[in-house]
Amino acid sequence: MGGARPAIMLANPDARSTLTRALAGRYAEIALGHVRREYPNKLDHTMAGPADARTPEALHPIFYGSYDWHSCVHAYWMLARLMRRFPDLTAGAGIRALFDEQFVVDKVSAECAYLAAPTARGFERPYGWAWLLKLAAELNLHATTRWSVALAPLAELFVRRFRDFLPLATYPVRFGAHLNTAFALRLAADYAENAEDGALSALLRDTCHRWYGGDADCRAWGEPSGDDFLSPALIEAECMRRLLPPHEFAPWFDRFLPNLGRGEPANLFRPAIVADRTDGKIAHLDGLNLSRAWCWRSIAASLPTDDSRRVEVEEAAERHLEASLAHIADDYMGAHWLPTFATLALAADL
Repeated sequence: MGGARPAIMLANPDARSTLTRALAGRYAEIALGHVRREYPNKLDHTMAGPADARTPEALHPIFYGSYDWHSCVHAYWMLARLMRRFPDLTAGAGIRALFDEQFVVDKVSAECAYLAAPTARGFERPYGWAWLLKLAAELNLHATTRWSVALAPLAELFVRRFRDFLPLATYPVRFGAHLNTAFALRLAADYAENAEDGALSALLRDTCHRWYGGDADCRAWGEPSGDDFLSPALIEAECMRRLLPPHEFAPWFDRFLPNLGRGEPANLFRPAIVADRTDGKIAHLDGLNLSRAWCWRSIAASLPTDDSRRVEVEEAAERHLEASLAHIADDYMGAHWLPTFATLALAADL
């Protein structure tokens, strides 16, 4: 591959970094410490008049913490996921109490009412939309049904927004931050499958064909940029892996990254350097390393076991994890969201 890299032998899958109960407990405690921390707060909020000047909790009685709305949503997803993955988690009682207090009809109704305002048409599109559906899909898998039932009206509103928006979206958004459309399709696909929503699944699949089906010989010249927490190249590949049947994905992937076996594009195999973790934008690069690891692992699992590219891809995932896993709580600019991306990267069945 381009440039020197550490020798990491992953012939034994047990050697890979994994989501342990201890890590899950740590991530849960971090999230419990900020999902109801109202400030600092970065609102996605348009005011039509003086009456719209309200506090984050007044605007969003569930998702007012964690610095911003979407980070709060995916922190709730992570808590739900960790509790289901580790039923004996020490933080489980606190998570259940939080969900019982927050996922109730009146608070969900207020979140829905916010979306009814004409000024909220583009609210959290598409990143927050996708994470809310990912949360709803996770809650649907829990034995306790009251949380998913309460959240269902909000999930349905975002399903409608996807249905209305995707046919109008002539072009995808390819850069590596919140507006990236491949990431949104990827997460929404999990909800569509979970909810057995065939119409939404078909829309997502048709959209990924329309936006990305003809892409080939990806060079990833612009990666990474200083604001990325997603790899435009790898999240596109992961989106296509998730939405296409294997017999369609394999030839598409071979065309999209034809030089993968030679370690090219080399910049996709090298972790990003994070110079200042107190700077929220630079701290995005830790998220880039974690989301790349998630994508690399998912792609590796889709390759035949005897595919020579598989070891290279698995090694790339491990290098990216090693670069950022130890730093997810260094500063609140990362701690309010990076554990979610670590969970995505470490849990192979997501």
